[in-house]
Amino acid sequence: MNLLNLFKIAYKALLLNKTRAFLTMLGIVIGISSVIAMVSLGQSSSQSINNQISTMGTNLIMVMRASQRQGGVNVGSTNVQTLTVNDVEAIRSQAKYISAISPLVNVSGQLVNGSNNWPGSVQGGNAELISIRKYKVASGTNFTETDVRNSAKVCIVGETVVKNLFTNGESPLGKMIRFNKIPFKIIGVLESKGQNQMGQDQDDVVIAPYTTVQKRIAAITYIHMIMASASSEETASLATQEIETILHDTHKLRADEQNDFDVRTQQEMLEMMNSVSGFLTVLLSAIASISLLVGGIGIMNIMYVTVTERIKEIGLRMAIGAKNRDILLQFLCESIILSLIGGILGILLGLLLSYGASIGLNWPFIASVPAIGISFLVCAATGIFFGWYPAKKAASLDPINALRYE
Repeated sequence: MNLLNLFKIAYKALLLNKTRAFLTMLGIVIGISSVIAMVSLGQSSSQSINNQISTMGTNLIMVMRASQRQGGVNVGSTNVQTLTVNDVEAIRSQAKYISAISPLVNVSGQLVNGSNNWPGSVQGGNAELISIRKYKVASGTNFTETDVRNSAKVCIVGETVVKNLFTNGESPLGKMIRFNKIPFKIIGVLESKGQNQMGQDQDDVVIAPYTTVQKRIAAITYIHMIMASASSEETASLATQEIETILHDTHKLRADEQNDFDVRTQQEMLEMMNSVSGFLTVLLSAIASISLLVGGIGIMNIMYVTVTERIKEIGLRMAIGAKNRDILLQFLCESIILSLIGGILGILLGLLLSYGASIGLNWPFIASVPAIGISFLVCAATGIFFGWYPAKKAASLDPINALRYE
């Protein structure tokens, strides 16, 4: 029998029971749409992470205080005082692959302007911190190295701070705000950057000279972190090695002694986040794929029912010359049609769901072509695998017994 005619006969047979055919396809639709949505959202989240990290600079290098151990117990790095301004100057003078470097001192507290107040923090750095963090000054100006040397009480603020401290919409430039009773003059406002991938508001920031934060607020001589920019993304690993070597010498550590600092790059963070995102995508896709198995079992069940209902029809076809192969192919075509139509609907639903979720989460929409192609092949394979045995049962019926079946 012609293959095209087989598909026509199978399609017309399915139309006789539209509701049952739809309910049979529903498991395939749900399974395919879930897999498509999970893969698409996984790739969208990875791309969003890449975009967010890129806004911070892919060549960003962070030097942090290492965690301290007491009696074999990790007590964290809060009270560790291993990083100083001398380390910054040593790296600046000796490193070849560093284009900018800044100390960082961070203090949390209450920001006050008149009757308005806002819980926030002040980040202390030098004049290069703005460029290292990929911030841009929208209005006003950055503080200078002279301000750093003089421990000037000046600062640059983000949009979130402006909105909460200057509720009447007035310009904050030149105005005074207080942080833990210390007055600061606003000399610049940063361009808005929005939230990062961790949900942190990048506009809720106040940046001031690190010497001001050290002496006038925190009353410390050490620094919390060193932030630097490699000369390029390609030289980030070389710059990291340079920094480790320089600080190992500066801190007078023995060759067999563990570093009292940690050097991390954005590339490491990117790889870690992508690894976690990829693992979750695979895990969720595997869970979603279970519904495909359920859908396939549903197809097998319905095809068994169909064979039982149409035993007389099968006997009649055999009596007028239909071969076992023709009966086998007819029921197999019905199973494949159910799977393919369900797969197409599932792909469309999955793309629609992932698009809506991407819009809601403000992620880039990515349609995974390999996932769509694989899903389509899985649909065909599901139809063949789960439809084969019922079709084989139909083809093996004895025509005389089939015609006598009641």
